[in-house]
This record gives sequence, structure tokens and C-alpha cells, in this order.
Amino acid sequence: MKQTSHPNFKRTLKVAQVSLVISSFFVIILFLTLLGLYTYGKIAGPPPIEIPQSTIYYAADGSMIGETNSGQKRYWVDLDDISPHLVEATLAIEDQHFYSHAGFDYKRIIGAIVANLKAMSKVQGASTISQQYARNLFLSHEKTWSRKLKEAFHTIRLETNYSKDDILEGYLNTIYYGHGVYGIEAASLYYFNKNARDLTLSEAALLAGIPKGPSLYSPLTAFDNAKKRQELILNEMVIQGRISKDEATVAASQPIEFAAQEVVTKPKVAPYFQDVVKAQLKEIGLDEQTITLGGLEIHTTLDLDMQKIAEEQFEKTFPKNSVLQGALVAMDPQTGYVKALIGGRDYGETSFNRATQALRQPGSTIKPLLYYAALEKGFTPSSTFRSEKTTFNFNDGRDPYTPHNFNHNYAEDDITLMQALALSDNVYAVKTHLYLGMDTLSETTKRFGIKSLTKEVPSAALGTSNVRLIELANAYSLLANGGRKVEPVFITKIVDRNGDIIYQHELDQTQVLDKDIAFVTTHLMTGIFDERLNDYTTVTGHNIRSKLTRIYAGKSGTTDYDNWMVGFTPKLVTAVWVGYDKGKEINRTDERQYAKNIWADFMETSLAGTPIESFKPTSGVVGVYIDPETGLLASDKCLTKRFTYFVKETEPTEYCDGKRPDGDFFEKDHGGQRKEQEQSPWYKRLLDWWD
Repeated sequence: MKQTSHPNFKRTLKVAQVSLVISSFFVIILFLTLLGLYTYGKIAGPPPIEIPQSTIYYAADGSMIGETNSGQKRYWVDLDDISPHLVEATLAIEDQHFYSHAGFDYKRIIGAIVANLKAMSKVQGASTISQQYARNLFLSHEKTWSRKLKEAFHTIRLETNYSKDDILEGYLNTIYYGHGVYGIEAASLYYFNKNARDLTLSEAALLAGIPKGPSLYSPLTAFDNAKKRQELILNEMVIQGRISKDEATVAASQPIEFAAQEVVTKPKVAPYFQDVVKAQLKEIGLDEQTITLGGLEIHTTLDLDMQKIAEEQFEKTFPKNSVLQGALVAMDPQTGYVKALIGGRDYGETSFNRATQALRQPGSTIKPLLYYAALEKGFTPSSTFRSEKTTFNFNDGRDPYTPHNFNHNYAEDDITLMQALALSDNVYAVKTHLYLGMDTLSETTKRFGIKSLTKEVPSAALGTSNVRLIELANAYSLLANGGRKVEPVFITKIVDRNGDIIYQHELDQTQVLDKDIAFVTTHLMTGIFDERLNDYTTVTGHNIRSKLTRIYAGKSGTTDYDNWMVGFTPKLVTAVWVGYDKGKEINRTDERQYAKNIWADFMETSLAGTPIESFKPTSGVVGVYIDPETGLLASDKCLTKRFTYFVKETEPTEYCDGKRPDGDFFEKDHGGQRKEQEQSPWYKRLLDWWD
């Protein structure tokens, strides 16, 4: 009997064959498409990954002192610097097959489709870590087919050009953990005040649950939700064999201690200093976007201990209800490194930086620069002028100028340069200024690095041309370091997000002053603390002398509106200004001592425990004992003697005999004008400009 195939069977077989062919065709097309996409992704190369990252500021000891982030905290850490607990927790809840798929988890995709169809809504997602990373890098979070296709393409490019570890590292450094915090390092610091490498299993499972919905699972605002998700993640880790059940139980039961959350309205550490740093970053050539979110490491010169000491001195000195202001700059004179800076008493009240922005009259703090110029022109510490009330006439007497000493006290006799500086005699300074020529001081201040204009007027010798506090600190640094060029340095190094050094400060050791004269000037400046130089008044540093335990050189300055104290050791220069912002005179006697006391206390506390260093004489100077009153070599007949340095071959050769030399530098002629004595030394010659 002949067997025949049932018609329905043939039809079914044919349909099956056609279906197989079609399915095979689509599989081949899908395979070829994916192959083509992966090939194209490989050919296209790695996509550029530029993640906005917080720029971090570091003190000299490597401590973090601030950051810029435009409200988005972002730090980048290597995968090796992330707790393995966090890595395992993230993989367990976000993408358990991450290391085995090529960017897409097809089983998970199918499972999500089935689950969503059953629920008739989206109840389950299927995005892998690679897909999420691609979305965070290049795309918005809009739910469109166009965005999905772009996401798939960027996922392929990531998978074909980066290792799995690179992708996981990038993902963990870019995902959002709520409260403006991006990346696991920022999240660890924000929630627990610890680095990502130090997270416990309990903390890691808690943080791993946040990216699912930062507003829904933030432990700070929805602790119960966060806790439930933590337990879910720990359970998943057990199921997947990443941890034991006992480990999960212990982690779930551990109490969670969060870091204190503060609303920060200003930089916590040295805010005025940080403002200067940010301004200098722009001067170096960095744009605002790079500075704010370029992931830079800014290494600064700030000494945290000195900054704290400075702030404590301000807090201790100024009464809380006083509107008197102050500023301080401390520098290393050998390098120019700014170690501490205060630009005002309250940064929250005003960010105006009185240390670097305010232009004020420096008063007598300008005199060391004047006397340096005089020493260059042949003056010596023993050079004498008469200290008496003097009127200088200009333009045939139409423009008289009469400088006054403090409290109108004068020696009414000759005094030496060493005394003139220690006593801050104004008449001596103006006579020196006029003798040298008024352009000399202007040119000298430029050599000392002062960029503010010094006017060529008689009163410039008394500090009537405005300067910035930091300029004075810099100028005195040149004396402290022996005359080498130095400028205020705030930034030592800048490192980009890739770890490459893009800027590094280089010292300029150019000799700009005569080292011998710089040393002689420095030694003269130690005289403000030496009461052997007292004469018609006391040395200007006498009221803080008892606080000092080491050798300092310095100079104070006073105007009706300003008080200054600038002084140094070989390793530290500090400049202090005190005054009112809006032209109010300083009338109280105690307020006139604030600058000196802040300076003395800051220097003593900052240098405590360090070796006491003296100023080392240079090879071109010689030291001899001098009678301060006459400027001659001291003998047993002199009442006082002081060891004083001179540039070689300019030291006195005559000994004092206990009497002052006869005669004045000038005598009256019959017309009432002073005329030069023929026997007077050259350095005593002055034009006949005064009565």
C-alpha cells in the first residue's frame, strides 16, 4: 500500500522550513549588524572622555584646603583605590554579568521585556554598567528611540576600545549619588567623611543602592528606603556568592554613622589666600571652565600651622565690636612662598583683600629702601645729619615743606643713620631723600619689586606713596635673602586630571641688589629693637622688645590712618597692616600698637621650636664697635658702643673721645640761608632749600 504524506504535515513542514530560513536570515543580519557595529566602533576609536571633575586645592603639606565644583562634587580615583565591597555590591545590583557580556545583557533584556509586558508598565530595567556609563558620558536621560540608539552605539565604542576595568572605573567615578555628589570618592567623603578605599561592607551596600534613585534612596533624606535597599543588595551578594550569609547579616546590623553635613558659604581655610590662588590660575592662562571643573590639583604654598597662628592672633587682638581692619602676609624670603595670608577680619562680610588689593600709605616702612639707596651712594651707618625742625623751600619759597617727627621731638643735634632708622627720624629721611635726588627712591622701589608708583615728591621719604602690603613683604624679602630677586608665590604646581604636570614654579635667583649693602641695611634694621640706640626718643621697637627671643630686622610705620609692622628673620618675612577701610583716623593709643603686637606674637609662635638663626655677614663687610652718638669707633671713653657692620673700607677710622664733633653741616650766610661748609664731608652736602 503506497503511503502519502498528510497535506497538513507538508504544510507545517514547509512553514517550519520557511520560518527557519527567515529566522536564520534575521540572525545572520543581526549578527552581521552587530559585527559591523563592533567593527565600526573599533575603527572609530575610543570616544573622548572628558568628565567634569572638581578642582582640588592643597596646602604645602598636601592637605586639602578647598575645591571648586559649581555645585557638583566630582573626584576621580583608580579602581584599585575603591573598596572591593563597593565594587562587588555595585556589580551585584547593577550588572552581575558585567565581565561576561559585550556591553548588552541579552538574557536580562528578554527578562525585562517579559516582566514589563506582564505588568503592562516598566517595572524592570536592563541597562548594563556599560550602557549607563555611555549615557552619563555622552547623552541626556530622555526616553526616546533616538537616544537609545545613540546609547547603544556609544556603548559599543566603549566596549571595543576600553577594558572592562576601565569602564567600571569610569562608571563608578561618574554616577550620581545625590546631593550634588558625583562619583564614589565624593560620595564616600560626603556621606561618611572617608575615602572610597576605606568603605566597609555595610557602607558600601548602602551607597551602591543610591544611584537607582538618589532622591528615593538617599540615606540622609529617606533612611528607611535606603536601609531596605541595602538589605536587598546584601541578599543579592549572598545569592551570587560574593559574600557569605553571615557577612550579610553582620553588615545589615551594623549602625550607620554619617558625616556631619554643613552648608558651606565660604572657603573654610584661608579664604583670602584661595582667592589669590584662583586669580593667579587665570594669569597662568587657564579658563574658568578648566579651573572649576577641570579636575586639576592645585598645589599651593600655604602653611596651615602659620595660617592658624595668624588667625588666632587677629582673633585675640581685635575687639569683636571694633570695625578696625587688618591684614597679614607671611613669606619665605628665600623662595617667595606665601606661607600665610589674611586679607581682612571677616571674609563673610567682605571678600576685599586688604593684603593684595588695598593701596595704603606705608609710612616709615619705606625708609629701609631709602637708606639702602643712600648706602649705595656712599652713605654709611655713621653718616650724620642734624635732627631739628626744618622747612624745605621749593619754587623760590612758594612751596614750603616742613616734615615733623613724632610728637614734634627732635635731637637738636646730629644723629647717625643707624639712629635715624632706629628712631624713625623724619627730618633725617627727607634730607637723605633730597640729597640723593627724588628720582632715586622711585627707581629703588622698582628694583625692590614694588609695582605701585612712588611719586617724586619730598614726602615720599616718609611713605606717602601708596603701596600694597604684599609688595612691602616682597621688598623686605630681598633684604632678607641677600638681594636675590623674589616674587610672591602662591602656586607651586598644577597637575591635570591625567596626572601630568602642566605648571611648575621655577625660582629666579637673579641678583638684583648688592649683597653687601643688603646685609648692612638688614643689620641697621635690627636697631629698632636695640635700646643702645635711644637718643631724644626711644627706638620704635622698644614696646615689643620683651616679647622677642631671637634676632629680628624690621621697621614700623605710622600715618594718621595706617599702622604697619614689617620684619624678618633669614627664613620668614611678615608684614602686618592695621587701619580703617573708610578714611577714619586711628586715635586710640592701644590700637596703634596692634600691628606690632600681632607681628611679634605671630613671628615668635610661628618660629617656636626652630633653630635661632642670625643674619650671616657677607664677605664684603666688616664689623666694628661704634659709638652710636658720634658714629666713630668706640673706645673706653664712650658711654655706649654697638657692633655695627660697614661695607669694607667705609668704616670709620677715628675713635670717639666722649665729645661730639664740633660744628654743624651747614652754617647761616648773611642772607639767612644755610650754606655748605667747605670742610663738610661730601655726604653732608644738601642744596640750600631750607631756612
